[in-house]
Amino acid sequence: MTPSRPYLIRALNDWILDNQSTPYIVVDAGVQGVDVPREYVSEGQIVLNISVTAVQNLLIDNDAISFSARFGGVPMQVYVPVVAVMAIYAKETGQGMSFGHEPGAPQPEPPSSPPTPPSDSKTPKSSRPSLKVVK
Repeated sequence: MTPSRPYLIRALNDWILDNQSTPYIVVDAGVQGVDVPREYVSEGQIVLNISVTAVQNLLIDNDAISFSARFGGVPMQVYVPVVAVMAIYAKETGQGMSFGHEPGAPQPEPPSSPPTPPSDSKTPKSSRPSLKVVK
């Protein structure tokens, strides 16, 4: 069987958007093939906003997530192999899913601390998203 991760990422992205929330993905930047702005990588991970207002030409296929976005005003093409996605969650509620090992996919390294999205002026600094299992 093919890995379920890309299907779950697509479904959760749709669910998060349908609930008027902002989808964020946590990426293991050390996985081969990951092309992200390295200056935003912290402890081997990067948190990316993949909402329709933050990215252009978002494509989530069975192999990778790709899109165009601006980082610090500089346009960049981002490429993330699906096996590098460690979690997807809603910024506003923290609800989403983290991924473990599945047959045919390499095991991602567990995060050393809970991921936090890039700070912005609308989010209080004391609130952190928490990942919850969605059934």
